[in-house]
Amino acid sequence: MVQGTGSNVGKSLLVAGLCRVFARRGLTVRPFKPQNMSNNAAVTADGGEIGRAQALQARAAGVAPSVHMNPVLLKPQSETGSQVVVQGRVVGTARAREYQSWKPRLMAAVLDSFGRLSAEADLVLVEGAGSASEVNLRAGDIANMGFARAAGVPVVLVGDIDRGGVIASLVGTRAVLDEADAAMIRGFVVNRFRGDPSLFESGMDFVAGRTGWPALGLVPHFPDAARLPAEDGLGLRREGRKGAVAIAVPVTPWISNFDDLDPLREEPGVEVVLVEPGRPLPAEAALVLLPGSKTTIDDLLFIRRQGWDVDLKAHVRRGGRVLGLCGGYQMLGRRIEDPFGIEGEAGRAVEGLGLLDVATTLTATKRLEAVTGATLADDAPLAGYEMHLGETAGPDAASRPFARLAGGRPDGAVSADGLVTGTYVHGLFADDRQRARWLALLGAEPSDLAYEPLVDDILDRFADHLETHLDCDRLLALSAR
Repeated sequence: MVQGTGSNVGKSLLVAGLCRVFARRGLTVRPFKPQNMSNNAAVTADGGEIGRAQALQARAAGVAPSVHMNPVLLKPQSETGSQVVVQGRVVGTARAREYQSWKPRLMAAVLDSFGRLSAEADLVLVEGAGSASEVNLRAGDIANMGFARAAGVPVVLVGDIDRGGVIASLVGTRAVLDEADAAMIRGFVVNRFRGDPSLFESGMDFVAGRTGWPALGLVPHFPDAARLPAEDGLGLRREGRKGAVAIAVPVTPWISNFDDLDPLREEPGVEVVLVEPGRPLPAEAALVLLPGSKTTIDDLLFIRRQGWDVDLKAHVRRGGRVLGLCGGYQMLGRRIEDPFGIEGEAGRAVEGLGLLDVATTLTATKRLEAVTGATLADDAPLAGYEMHLGETAGPDAASRPFARLAGGRPDGAVSADGLVTGTYVHGLFADDRQRARWLALLGAEPSDLAYEPLVDDILDRFADHLETHLDCDRLLALSAR
């Protein structure tokens, strides 16, 4: 099990890299994260949803993602509450304090999923959540030491030197853990080192001396790791390429599935411009893209408070294009109704942006599935996935759907002037054929980018990097039972 001294120390990517390392050695590898918190989720082959990081780790291991790789997923809907997904299915919502009382019964699902993966794999690589030193949350813990102790899984602790204070964070973790928890840790790793490694040899020795844990590696910073699909909001704000064609993306509080932007960031002729609150949408943008949202109504109201609704209408009047993905599609319509209180008070209804002649009713049933099809305007193939609550209908959807999915089901809507499009399909731009279509519409220079092979190439190079700087043989030996 890979645990961290804090959030964003690189646990997810280290597990992904190690999945690729050991899968290349011929082992059957499975990733596992007992509890995750993210609004960037992925659809699994067995019809559920898990955190995006576990989907990437499954890819690195060369297997299809499964709901058992992330049995508990928390999807924040407010500052203090989350939707709770267990083994791929929504079971309810809980406020932070209330959720603490759920943990004991969720441990059964966690151990069940872990047992299923263990039965089919030579090696299960487990990722912890947040910090191993959150002793205030230790009672009933299912994400870190609570799981490690219950499942009997040895732990490697990771610290991030790039953020500073790595010696204190590693030694401090040892100081706050009780003896039984500390005994689960069999070694430590320092991640994201920059500079001359010899300058930190004494630091590694100091940590080992103070903690009693052996050093398992000093991992240098690997810049291209930032180009892999991220599930944390910090990944949203990574720098992209500069390009002649600008795509503006308003950043709302409950933005989700923002890895939809990653393939666009790799295009040499495109610049993805994140528009932070308090700033207008740039007039020079060729496309304004409204991403998915975990809480569509609240994000729609936020867009209005920023004045972005006015900017959007001005953008369309100038001949600019707008694309709404999933929640963004719902916002583009005339109205969103929430009769069952999916996002708050039952019976709430709000006026949409009015750029598409459709309306959405939020429903309790979530559609989770991989999809293929083609756009109706030009028969360009597409592949992606749906992950949404709600049904959208209206004249634009009936007369001008965006795409026809396999099996004949229509998806999305296009405005009469062709400038505004909405679709429920995530992963649209990871499909090279569909991305090329959109870039042509925007006047961008065509490129030879093959996005999916790019992701696999980065995973392979990152695995090479870990083989060089981590004692992978020792890690594998630690896992033996």
